Amino acid sequence: MKQLGILDSAFINLEHPNTPQQVGGLGIYDPSTAGGDVVRFKDVLENFEQRLVRMPVFRTRLVEVPGGLDRPYWVTDDEFDVEYHIRHIALPEPGDWRQLCIQVARLHSRPLDMSIPLWECYIIEGLDNIPDLPAGSFAVYTKMHHSLVDGAGGQSFMAALHDLEPHPAVDPTRSPREIEYRYPTLGTTELLGKSLVNRTRNFVPNIKGLWKTAKGMADIALKIQRDDLPPPPMDAPRTRFDDPVGPHRVFEACLFALDDFKAMKNATGTTINDVAVTVIAGAVRRYLDHYDELPMQSLAVNMPVNMRSRVGETEDNNQVGSIMGEIHTDIADPIERLYAVQQSLVGAKKYIDTPFVDPLKLPGLMLPAIAKPISRFYVDRQLTKHLPVGSAGVITNVPGPNFDLYCAGSRLVQFYCQGLLTPGGALFHAVFSCSGTVSVSITSDRDIMPDPEFYKQCLQASFDEMKAACAAFAKQLQG
Repeated sequence: MKQLGILDSAFINLEHPNTPQQVGGLGIYDPSTAGGDVVRFKDVLENFEQRLVRMPVFRTRLVEVPGGLDRPYWVTDDEFDVEYHIRHIALPEPGDWRQLCIQVARLHSRPLDMSIPLWECYIIEGLDNIPDLPAGSFAVYTKMHHSLVDGAGGQSFMAALHDLEPHPAVDPTRSPREIEYRYPTLGTTELLGKSLVNRTRNFVPNIKGLWKTAKGMADIALKIQRDDLPPPPMDAPRTRFDDPVGPHRVFEACLFALDDFKAMKNATGTTINDVAVTVIAGAVRRYLDHYDELPMQSLAVNMPVNMRSRVGETEDNNQVGSIMGEIHTDIADPIERLYAVQQSLVGAKKYIDTPFVDPLKLPGLMLPAIAKPISRFYVDRQLTKHLPVGSAGVITNVPGPNFDLYCAGSRLVQFYCQGLLTPGGALFHAVFSCSGTVSVSITSDRDIMPDPEFYKQCLQASFDEMKAACAAFAKQLQG
C-alpha cells in the first residue's frame, strides 16, 4: 500500500457530487498519419493498455482507513479492466463542435466511481462537421481525479500515452506486461494500527509545521506593512462566478495561433502568459458588461503554481500551489490592461514562497473524519455566499509540447483542458500551447453560464481587440 500525500488527500476530502475533484483533457487526432483510412477502436485500446501498465498509479484504487482516522492509501486493483475505463462513443449527426462541447461537458459532470481506479477515457467519433479538421478525425477525452495528477503531472501522462512518430519501433523482447508492481493490501486492524503509528510519529512534525506557518503569516503581515510585499486582493468584488456551484457543467474553447501570441508579447515586451490572462480578462469584462454585472473594481482570480522545482520530489502526485492576483477587468484599453496585469502577476508571484501559496494543504492536513463533514456542510449549506472575498475563478497556463505527438499512429492536432470547479469558483480557464496553437478553454457551471457559445464570442472578440491593439502599438513604437 502507498499512502496518499497531503495534497492528494485534500482532493479526496473535498470530493462532493456538486464539485467532483476531477480534471480532463480533450485531444483531437488526424488518422491519416496512421496509414489506412481509419484507426480502429482496438488499436487505440491496445495503445493505451501498453502504456498504462507502466504507470502503476493508473492501475490502483483507493482504500479508506476505517473511521477516517488517517489519509487513505493506493492499492493495486487486482480486477483492473482497461476496457471498462476506455469507452467508445460517437456524436449523433451532424457531428459539429457544439455537440462535441455538450458531450464533453456531460462526461465531465459525472463523478468518478471512487471504488475503482480514478480515471476514464472516451474515444469519440463522428466529428464530421467540425471545421478545419482532417477527414475521419476522432477525439479522445480523458478524465482523471485530481488526486492522481496535477497540471505538470498531466504533461507526463500525455507523454506516456503518445509516441513521437507514427510508427515507432517495438522491442520484441520486452512485453508491457513484464513490468509488474504491487501495493499489498492490509486488513482493517492493520490499517487502524498504522493510523495510530502515523498519528504518533507525525505529532511533533505537525506542531512544528503549524508553528512555522504561523510565523510565516506573521512575517507576511510585517512585510506588507513595510511595503516589501503588495497587499493581496482581499477586497475583490463578487460576481455570478462566486455563486454556489451545481452538478452540471458547460465546456467551450477557442483555438489561436501561437505565432499571434508571440507577436503580441514581443510587441509589448511582456510574456505569453501576460497576454493570455489579459485576453481572458477582456472576455470576462465583455461577458459581465453584456449583463450589466461588471463591477467598477478589478476582479481577482486564483492561479495554480507548479511547485515541483521549488519543493523537489514529495509523496504527492500533486505538487501545486495557488496565488491570487487582479486581472484588471476595470480597464477598457487592452494595452493599458496588459501592463496592469503584468504588474499584478509580478506582485502575486512574490507570495509563491510563503504560506499563502498552500491553501489546498489545509483539508489534506485534517483527518478525513473531520475534513469530509466540513466540506459537505460547506457545500450543502452554500456558505460560499458569505465569503467576504470574491474570486472570478481560476486561470491556469499549461505549456504543452512543441513537437508532434501520435496516438495509435494518429497525429494530435488540437488539445483542450477541462478544470474542476469549487463552491466559490464557477469559472475555470485553461491555456494550453501545443503544435503551434494556443487553446483557451473554459469549464463552468451550466446555471451560472447558460450561454457558453456567447462567452466564446467574447473570448474571440477580446483576442481580436488585443491583436489589433498590439499591432498598432508596435507600429507606433517603430514610427
